[in-house]
Amino acid sequence: MDVVSRNNVVVTGDEAGQPVLLAHGFGCDQHLWRLVVPPLAARHRVVLFDHVGAGRSDLSAWTPERYGSLDGYADDVLGICRELDLRDVVLVGHSVSAMIAVLAANAEPERFAKLVLLTPSPCYVDEEGYRGGFSRADIDELLGALESNYLGWSAAMAPVIMDNPDRPELGDELTNSFCRTDPVIARAFARTTFLSDNRADLAKVCVPTLVVQCARDAIAPREVGRFVHEQVRGSELVTLDAVGHCPQLSAPRATAEAIMRFVSGR
Repeated sequence: MDVVSRNNVVVTGDEAGQPVLLAHGFGCDQHLWRLVVPPLAARHRVVLFDHVGAGRSDLSAWTPERYGSLDGYADDVLGICRELDLRDVVLVGHSVSAMIAVLAANAEPERFAKLVLLTPSPCYVDEEGYRGGFSRADIDELLGALESNYLGWSAAMAPVIMDNPDRPELGDELTNSFCRTDPVIARAFARTTFLSDNRADLAKVCVPTLVVQCARDAIAPREVGRFVHEQVRGSELVTLDAVGHCPQLSAPRATAEAIMRFVSGR
């Protein structure tokens, strides 16, 4: 199956505009970008897709060998760019897809004009001199809960990730998104996500980069955003007046404006 069908690629917006490729995070799919797409599509050719195992992707294309590391997902991003002949691309990666974007841009930097890393984390585990937000025991407990009861884990974790208790519909939407993901694939992707360490890859980035973090984020604390900014030479750091790990849902206007300001150079 070709990559466009395999990853359920959808293209919208200004066909003549600079392409913006939106890569979703763990447990999500392209639907969660819907609130930022309209302002971007007014000026850009917006390309959306589902990682294999998520949304309406071809689940039969998933294998533990290919997707046992983030490199398999980065290769899919590059495959989409090649298939659509995308160049001068603005690649926006949310959460774990921020590191997938880093890997893709490091592999073929000539294809990308700019990177936007939205609530990124290159390593979730605390170490001496580095705060990732979780101890190794925390991660083991999280993965254990996910293995034993994926639906229960989804219902418990989604409100924590969204962190907008006055807007419970946001947590409900993320819960539903988790539940649409194949549990076997989700468990494997979670392990790949939360045990990855891409800190060394940040210094290799040579594409102009914007790091976008939220004022409060239980998954990627502000120390992590600052670390990414410091490691990516010449990057810009924007802190949104927003709470939670998914500002494309909780603060879509501010998220879209931050992207567009960076892309336009204003």
